[in-house]
Amino acid sequence: MSEPRYAFEDFAVGSEWPLGSKIVDAGEIIDFASQFDPQPFHLDEAAGKASILGGLAASGWHTVSMFMRMMCDAYLLDSTSQGAPGIDYARWRAPVLAGDTLTGKTTVIESRVSKSKPSLGFVVLHHEVFNQDGVLVCELQNTGMFSLREPLAS
Repeated sequence: MSEPRYAFEDFAVGSEWPLGSKIVDAGEIIDFASQFDPQPFHLDEAAGKASILGGLAASGWHTVSMFMRMMCDAYLLDSTSQGAPGIDYARWRAPVLAGDTLTGKTTVIESRVSKSKPSLGFVVLHHEVFNQDGVLVCELQNTGMFSLREPLAS
């Protein structure tokens, strides 16, 4: 197994990480909703069009799941990530509809080395996901934990 490309030191405050893109497939929306959020506007095009969402809409939880995959592919799987203690917030700003193309970015807003574990750093990450029209559809913030490439002496 090769060394991860990204470690705590690479997450400088103010740096931005592009997330790539994801086309939202109607079948995926229905499959996810069938298992986890079976509301009519997530399961049926007609019900979605009749709702305030305007079409077959991905569950907010599905949107967050798609974001997570985008983040994993962009940088997380090639990093020293040690997980996260949770998320500060997730906000669904606009519907994600079948056929949309999602893109996004992560911005580092804070970082610090752990006082009790000098080989571990905490990075506060702000994430934005947009549709093909540049509309912000989802916004999240969390703290990620990353191993240091060069651990500090304790």
